[in-house]
Amino acid sequence: MEDLICSFSTKKNFDFNETFEIYNKCSKALIDDEIKGANLLIHILNFRNKFSNDLDEMLTDLVESIGFYPYIVKENLKISSTSSEIRFNSNISKNIEGKCFHDEQKKIIEILKSGKNLIVSAPTSFDKSLLIEEVVASKKYKNIVVIQPTLALLDETRRKLSKYSSQYKIIVRTSQEPATEKGNLFLLTAERVNEYQNFPNIDFLIIDEFYKLSSRRDDERSDSLNNSFRYILEKYNPQFYLLGPNIEGISEGFAEKYNAQFFKTNFSLVACDEIDVYESYKGLFGERGDKKLYKEKVLFDLLFSLKNQNTIIYCSSPSRARYLSTEYCKYLASNNVEPTNLSLPIIDWIESYVSSSWSFIQNLKYGIGVHDGALQKHISTTVINHFNNSILNTLFCTATIIEGVNTNAKNVIFFDKKKGFNVPIDFFDYSNIKGRAGRLMEHYIGNIYNFNPPPPKDEIFIDIPFFEQSPISDEVLININPEDVLDKDSDQFNYISNIPVSERELFTKNSLYIRGQDSLVNILRGDVEANYHLIAWDSMPTYEQLEYCIGLAWDYLVRPEESFRPMTKKKIVKVTFDYGINKSINKLVESNFSYKKDNNEKDISEQVLLDEAIRDSFQILRHWFQYKIPKWLLVINELQRFVCNEKGLRAGNYLFYASSIECDFIRDNLTILAEYGIPKSAIDKLEKYIPKSLDQEKVLEEIIKKGIYKKSEFLKYEQNKILENYNNNDV
Repeated sequence: MEDLICSFSTKKNFDFNETFEIYNKCSKALIDDEIKGANLLIHILNFRNKFSNDLDEMLTDLVESIGFYPYIVKENLKISSTSSEIRFNSNISKNIEGKCFHDEQKKIIEILKSGKNLIVSAPTSFDKSLLIEEVVASKKYKNIVVIQPTLALLDETRRKLSKYSSQYKIIVRTSQEPATEKGNLFLLTAERVNEYQNFPNIDFLIIDEFYKLSSRRDDERSDSLNNSFRYILEKYNPQFYLLGPNIEGISEGFAEKYNAQFFKTNFSLVACDEIDVYESYKGLFGERGDKKLYKEKVLFDLLFSLKNQNTIIYCSSPSRARYLSTEYCKYLASNNVEPTNLSLPIIDWIESYVSSSWSFIQNLKYGIGVHDGALQKHISTTVINHFNNSILNTLFCTATIIEGVNTNAKNVIFFDKKKGFNVPIDFFDYSNIKGRAGRLMEHYIGNIYNFNPPPPKDEIFIDIPFFEQSPISDEVLININPEDVLDKDSDQFNYISNIPVSERELFTKNSLYIRGQDSLVNILRGDVEANYHLIAWDSMPTYEQLEYCIGLAWDYLVRPEESFRPMTKKKIVKVTFDYGINKSINKLVESNFSYKKDNNEKDISEQVLLDEAIRDSFQILRHWFQYKIPKWLLVINELQRFVCNEKGLRAGNYLFYASSIECDFIRDNLTILAEYGIPKSAIDKLEKYIPKSLDQEKVLEEIIKKGIYKKSEFLKYEQNKILENYNNNDV
């Protein structure tokens, strides 16, 4: 079979008899081993122009026999019989214009139509997201919740589903009220589901990348996802659809209890060829010294040979992605490759609002992009759009690419073998990285280039902690009704049961590290009178007040296994306080850059220090200001209020400051623009033109209707981002 497939690329064409023989072999393979037969068929379709057109009818029969109906449309193949026409038409979506399902998608749709709950494990190229759209487009459900792990993925989903805004109000922020005159489509992270106070009756729940429920995959957000899933399930009893890749099974008994079906399929319309680069360089690759540099040179030579194809390179961390992208740019320049003449509007924005010396600008000019969790949302979205439109052909990515951001990558390079500093890529992660090679209806065949041996194959079973309860964290267990706890004799349950009811309710609501909160309440009881001036603040804190509160959070709300290296308690207090005054990413970059220059003991170049300062600043903005610090302050706020009420003292109120930090000091009715991926620079300019009283749902329409975005103060990039969101929202 491998030799046959290899001949497709080496031979110029196949005559009638050769074509017939190959198609006949494919037919037999589909009967004997459907996966191998499907792989052969996909390769035939990829090289279709080399085969005899006189046997197109036979090719159509092969495609139909395995249910690859989207390819009948893509290849404009003619269906010859009435029965085939009927089967084909039954796979055309009745709700999404121009969409045709393959057979496995059709099976899933039929199961959902029957009212059963469904848990699907399918390859990345299965196009599970199309089924999310089918659920929405059916208009069968009034209120739908979609939980996805990242804001980037949610933004992609919002853009895709915005066409249904006449039937559904799309809710992406916890401050938005649900509609009563039409349905509601909630697109939220698990944390935002737990924070949202105004859910109507939920009819349908979708959890994308549901493997993140597992407590065994070292994901700090597992607790939030379990709590949000359990809450919606128990309160509203909706039909649910969980989807994810490469999973063998789930907690035993879960499907039976919740009238669910676990549906696993390896069905894929995209083939992936593995090229084991490391085999040719045994003993020559390494992580240090000459072996490190040699491995990088082999990578850059390969990228240069693939420069006309979209290629993703998996890197272990944001710093690795930035480093390798910059080094590849230098490699191109040293090989006399000229930068493109494309004038990308994002470059003007970067020069105006970050730094004209950031090496990322030169990377973009050479068609090189970076995608990681530290970049601001609008930059990430722009980079992915440029990559999918082949303006950028090379994309250095971190684990963010594992979590479902859709790209048009022909090739994926498995370059680093770790996630972060010490976590090895396992077979599950590798399968998800590999699954990014090729894309349905774009590439029949993707390629993965392995610079490391693939991890040993293992079977992934996903535990659902709130159901299985072994293992289960305090943060999930405390939310479960005592009668539903399976092990009532455990030390863990006894600990939670002995927490006084009022405190248990408080800790449950806060949903952060329970034992830390327990200790913190007692610390505050002892401190409240002596340090009352540091506790009872509202609006904007002094430096000492912020230092006290963040210090408590750092000491008591951080789990023992958490590490924030290289961040320190002293530094996070300073950068948070300074950002509250300056409210500017530029100032944060300047401060970081100055600090690095003053402490430059290794004589690192200023260019490298600047790039590091920008990377660190974006990371602080995304991870600390928009996630950790607000969550910590909200918990400390509730705990100090509880203790102050016990003591009969006036409590502080940190809500305004916490919300301001999280929303990047953007005015309340304009924060939705940030959710849509409009840069803060543009929102700051818009503020003086938009009344404070205008409902956030009408802000975008006001900007367009009055032509505010056309004013000369707005950069072309900012105008594009506003228009892009207006068109996507179908206002």
